[in-house]
Amino acid sequence: MKQTAKQQKPDKGAKHIERVRRVCAALPETTEKLSHGEPTFFVRKKVYAMFSNNHHNDGHIAVTIPAAIGVQAALIEANPKKFYRPPYVGVRGWVGIELEHVSDEELILHLREAWRLIAPEKFHGLLEASPDESEKLRKLNRKKK
Repeated sequence: MKQTAKQQKPDKGAKHIERVRRVCAALPETTEKLSHGEPTFFVRKKVYAMFSNNHHNDGHIAVTIPAAIGVQAALIEANPKKFYRPPYVGVRGWVGIELEHVSDEELILHLREAWRLIAPEKFHGLLEASPDESEKLRKLNRKKK
């Protein structure tokens, strides 16, 4: 029997958002919400990563993250196929990372550093702690509130 409807191709961004979600979900105190129509990751109500799935038809399937002073320009200069200056937040030093051009290991490094730049300092110990230590630190931080 002949099919009359075209089969839809899987969304190119679907596998990449899952990569980003997997890493971000492992970072302490992370929540995910839709912001501007895209999955966005927060630590204590502060954004540290935004997924971009061809947002406004810009051609990027990427994650946008904050970078330390001077890092954005260095990354883009070193590898303009992998890194770009995103609209709106690029003027504040954020950098876009093309997900097709980055390994899982490198993605983890960038997202951990973005989290560290944005997370309150009292949570930084959670990133290095073992799972058991992380739970103890979370309980301590909840008591301090």
